[in-house]
Amino acid sequence: MTYSLAVDIGGTFTDVVLRGGDGALTTDKTLTTHHDLLEGFFRGVDQVLSKAGISSMDVDGVVVHATTIVTNALIERKGSPTALIATKGFGDVLSIRHEHRYEMYDPQIEFADPLISHDLTFELDERILADGAVLRGVDTTEVEALAKAMQAKGVVSVAICLINGFRNPVNEQAVAAILRRVAPDLYLSLSSSVAPQIREYPRTSTTAINAYTAPITEPYLHGLTLRLAERLVPNKPLIMLSSGGIIGAEIAGRNPVRMIESGPAAGALAASYYAEQLGLDRLLSFDMGGTTAKACLIENRKPLIASSFEVDRIYRFREGSGMPLTIPSIDMIEIGAGGGSIASVDALGLLKVGPRSAGSAPGPACYGQGGKEPTVTDADLALGLLDGDNFLGGDMRLDQQAAETALWRLGERLGTDIAQTASGIYRVVAETMAAAARTHATDRGVDYRGLPLLAFGGAGPVHACAVGALLESTSVIFPPNASVLSAFGTLVTSVRFDLVRSAPGKLDVLDWDDVDRLLSEMAGEGLAALADAGCPPDTVSLIFGADLRYLGQQNEVPITFEHDPRAGNDVEMIRRIFEAAYLAQYGVNPSHVPIEIVSWRLTVRGPDIAVNSPTTPTGGWGQPKAMRTILLWRELGPTAVYDRGSLAAGQTMAGPAIIEERETTIVVPPGWDATIDPLGCVIAKRRA
Repeated sequence: MTYSLAVDIGGTFTDVVLRGGDGALTTDKTLTTHHDLLEGFFRGVDQVLSKAGISSMDVDGVVVHATTIVTNALIERKGSPTALIATKGFGDVLSIRHEHRYEMYDPQIEFADPLISHDLTFELDERILADGAVLRGVDTTEVEALAKAMQAKGVVSVAICLINGFRNPVNEQAVAAILRRVAPDLYLSLSSSVAPQIREYPRTSTTAINAYTAPITEPYLHGLTLRLAERLVPNKPLIMLSSGGIIGAEIAGRNPVRMIESGPAAGALAASYYAEQLGLDRLLSFDMGGTTAKACLIENRKPLIASSFEVDRIYRFREGSGMPLTIPSIDMIEIGAGGGSIASVDALGLLKVGPRSAGSAPGPACYGQGGKEPTVTDADLALGLLDGDNFLGGDMRLDQQAAETALWRLGERLGTDIAQTASGIYRVVAETMAAAARTHATDRGVDYRGLPLLAFGGAGPVHACAVGALLESTSVIFPPNASVLSAFGTLVTSVRFDLVRSAPGKLDVLDWDDVDRLLSEMAGEGLAALADAGCPPDTVSLIFGADLRYLGQQNEVPITFEHDPRAGNDVEMIRRIFEAAYLAQYGVNPSHVPIEIVSWRLTVRGPDIAVNSPTTPTGGWGQPKAMRTILLWRELGPTAVYDRGSLAAGQTMAGPAIIEERETTIVVPPGWDATIDPLGCVIAKRRA
């Protein structure tokens, strides 16, 4: 029997999944230990190994890890002193940004503070021209002086981002070589390696984020690798990336900017897996955990991929209010509405939920760890949706009195009783999440109405039908092991590394020798990364793509090619795919305008991972194990409560109904019916 292990560290819980070679899963959850993430990591691992009756030496398959460590470092701003080396005259790039006002009519507009302060920004008198020619090289004496100045200020990590470094990295590499000689303890991040793309501010922002977090991630992942080796786990860990691929811990540690959305990306991959299993070409994934909720569109059974995104936004839904990252990422929208999201009264005296979260410490009031503010989980408990004595199978009992006390305090300010306050929180959360999902879909030209909703995460199944009703979803699907589905998602993706290089040029006059050199360099880097993750070259495939635009436009359209474009210098294939993608996105095609390739993309991918299909639930027709009053619909009388493990394929339950499993609870409202399908999914549909 081969065993593989997945660990997903979230803002509130750390989820662990152990998969046997026969497809059987052993799962568990434990509270995230923010003071030392590895403490919670190994506590959860020990719990699942004990339940499975095996030792760590038996985990001879992959060990995959998704983590919030990079996101936490950015949000909390607890990184080590980090410096920026920029070309002379460009030291203010992080402060000037791109001179775009994301809220045109707000006179008090705010931006996130630059990650690297002005006093730790150093300018270097060098210059690479737009075509890559070296106008002025690097002065060794000047760099040595900068190194002394940085050491005097206690700098630990350095972002090297020089003008046009993406066209020719020679000056950045020269600076790095000098710093490695005179200050070998510094962590170095070069824009020509981290984000070799056009647009100065996004490139600098991406490199700065990488430099800021590298002193945290490299020791963390190194410590993880050592502790797994001490436990005699046969294989080194693989790390989940924002793009949906997994890669070796050493390379991931040097490129922490690629790990920011690793946990949510894994959830989207799990949704893609179930779209394939269920034969659904399109669905909307809805992942609601303890801290946030995430929505992702699955089209043609694959998650949408974005070429850039933002972190640490001042306003959660306002593009431009955060720090940009020019790295491939699964395209998701994050909503500050998780189980631990705090309910409060806003300046207008109205009920507000999130984005502040109680996290795992102190957590919701009902956790009994000192939390005093009411959260979504407190509301769910007070409404009767959750069984406080059966939370995590009874291993973590919830304090109903503490939850009601917190809700009562909030209700005093709103003029509502406990039931009204809790009901209000439940409905506000649903409206918030539905509004964000609508925005996400509409911005991408997708009609969200009628899309099936795949719900997972610890809190997702509790709220999914309420969200699905607002989105006019045809059905809401609750897969097996929904609470730990993001961890499961890391086990159904292949080893993969995505690379991007900007090299602007008109399509009709491309220098194919330069294209061949560029793509060959990218392929070499990708193959080396996959070899580090244990993939032999003969098992690796290459997927080619590019970002294109009509000449003179500002924004590009990313496309994927049917084959290597170097085969026959296939300009017509590139043109055909681009024009089709442009027409689909914008509804017009100015074909008389020349086409420009801005960046080349290459995905280096390992072999597909074989995953046994879920087994069909067997056994007798499950009967209600209890009846419970649910305050949301108490006028209907007590609601039937089922144990999910007792339900057989084909069984149907009329709502209202509660279906409990160890790590989450499915809420089927009145007017809905739930059916168990052959894969073990609970599928809820509204009655006609």
